[in-house]
Amino acid sequence: MRGRRLISTGSPFEKVAGYSRAVVQGDWCFLAGTTGYDYVTMTMPDDVGEQAQNCLATIGKALADAGFAMEDVVRMRYHVTDAAFADVVFAVVGKVFGEIRPAATMTICGLIRPEMKVEIEATALKHGK
Repeated sequence: MRGRRLISTGSPFEKVAGYSRAVVQGDWCFLAGTTGYDYVTMTMPDDVGEQAQNCLATIGKALADAGFAMEDVVRMRYHVTDAAFADVVFAVVGKVFGEIRPAATMTICGLIRPEMKVEIEATALKHGK
């Protein structure tokens, strides 16, 4: 486990389910699937766009805590519960990743709680300076 660092957002889900928001290994940062909860208030907005914004805020904070930036993201995975949500999520993530352009995949799937409409995961690689 040499060089491995665990990043937590303090979400109660992390402890219960036994995972980290992010794991840093060398120049890599692997971010767990992140849903649209506001982890300060533990509330979930109903709007999928707001959920996607919350996902990106949580991911951005975890990346910063790990010493990475959004510009370091090389892989994104978007999971939505309805194909009708795709364009809304694309509009939100496109504002952040439009110039960064990581490799990305979107799937339509079920998530573990009915209020969850989107889950986003990311992988980042430190750019050589």
